Amino acid sequence: MKRIICAIFLSVLLSSSGLAKDVNIKTVQVEELAKAGVSWDGSRLPAYPKDAPEITILRIKIPPGAILPMHEHPVINAGVLLSGELTVITEDNKTLTLKAGEAIIEVVNTWHYGKNEGSKPAEIIVFYAGIPNGPVTVKKQYPQKPCKE
Repeated sequence: MKRIICAIFLSVLLSSSGLAKDVNIKTVQVEELAKAGVSWDGSRLPAYPKDAPEITILRIKIPPGAILPMHEHPVINAGVLLSGELTVITEDNKTLTLKAGEAIIEVVNTWHYGKNEGSKPAEIIVFYAGIPNGPVTVKKQYPQKPCKE
C-alpha cells in the first residue's frame, strides 16, 4: 500500500513539474529504513521545541578501533550506517550493533558512546532535528582530579 501511495505521489509530482519525461516512474523505489516514536533503547522521543527548526545533516567517518567520547544528543536524530560496523553503548550498558545499511533512531538526552570494532571505517549519515544555533552533541565533562604536589 505504501508503495502504491508513493508511486501515485511521485507520478503526480513529476507530471506536474514536467519531469515525467526524464524519469521512468517504474524505476523509482522507496524503502522505509526506520519509523518510530522511540529510540533504539526503547525510550520515548521528546516533544519538539517550540522554536523554529534547524536540520543538520552530518557524514561521520569513524576509523577502525576508534572509540568516541561519552556524549549525549539534546535533539532528536536518526542515521543510516553506509559502511562498516558501529557499536553504540549507553552509560547503563545497553548496546546496539549496527551493520552497513541499517538505520538507527538515536537516544536523546542519554549518555552514550560509539566504537568501531570492525576492520574498516564506519561511515554514517546522521540527521539532527534541532533549533537554530543549538548544539546537536554535548560531550560529557568529567570532574577533574586535584593534583598532588
